[in-house]
Amino acid sequence: MKIGVSSYSYSRLVRAGTMQQIEVIAKAKEMGFDVIEFSTIAVPEGKTLAAYAAELRAEAEKVGIEIANYTIGADFLKGSDGDLAAEIERVKAEVDIAEILGVPGMRHDATGGFAADHVGPKSFDAALPRLAEGCRGVTEYAATKGIKTMVENHGHFCQDSIRVEKLVTAVDHPNFGVLIDMGNFVCADDDPPTAVGRLMPYAFHCHAKDFHLKPGTDVFPGTGWALTRGGNFRRGAMIGHGNVPVLQCVRVMKKAGFDGVLSIEFEGMEEVISGIQNGLDNLRRFVEMA
Repeated sequence: MKIGVSSYSYSRLVRAGTMQQIEVIAKAKEMGFDVIEFSTIAVPEGKTLAAYAAELRAEAEKVGIEIANYTIGADFLKGSDGDLAAEIERVKAEVDIAEILGVPGMRHDATGGFAADHVGPKSFDAALPRLAEGCRGVTEYAATKGIKTMVENHGHFCQDSIRVEKLVTAVDHPNFGVLIDMGNFVCADDDPPTAVGRLMPYAFHCHAKDFHLKPGTDVFPGTGWALTRGGNFRRGAMIGHGNVPVLQCVRVMKKAGFDGVLSIEFEGMEEVISGIQNGLDNLRRFVEMA
């Protein structure tokens, strides 16, 4: 199992101007990660996405670290002004960026749910045929380039493991799978080890993430906390410091024979570099223990 880190983990530093996104590559290597992945490339002014992707790849080759995945947003219900064909084409253009990066896989969202003014059923099952059509259209194109595509348990509407399994089953394409984020399940009040176990047969890539959790019956804790779909409270944590049973989830992954990439996504309130480093130290220990 390779231990990686998402560029998203450093995003606070990039937004603050403390670090340029291209500098994240050398920092990840210096910190001891096996691979890095990019989540929404922050293109510098005056450059194109394609040109900057080529620069990121060249920097990774120079530093000596693999770029393992590319993560982008998508919405096959509301994206591209509700034009499904246009949204498929837009996401296919991102596959071209993934090819420039040299990654083996690309993760895209499915949807954040129906628009508030949507007329008719708003259930996941009602959306499923359209979501499957969108995902299938993208993955058929990506397969011609040797790039696997995947959806992540993300965004509340398509987040709990039963819904994600329904989607990957409906797409029914060998090039399409799941990016399993063990922490994201709590955002939909889904039990992480159970959810990880359910989705492991479809896993192309995995994320290690931790959250502090408080019941929704408590008073709102304040800054940094957000609501789960069921009205409980969550806040990003360093790996091993929160309430997500990370070790148990890793055991489930190992038992299923997963030997791919497990990347840290850090979104805690702690200082970024120490938060990521402490998480890496804990995650390597958990992987050895599992």
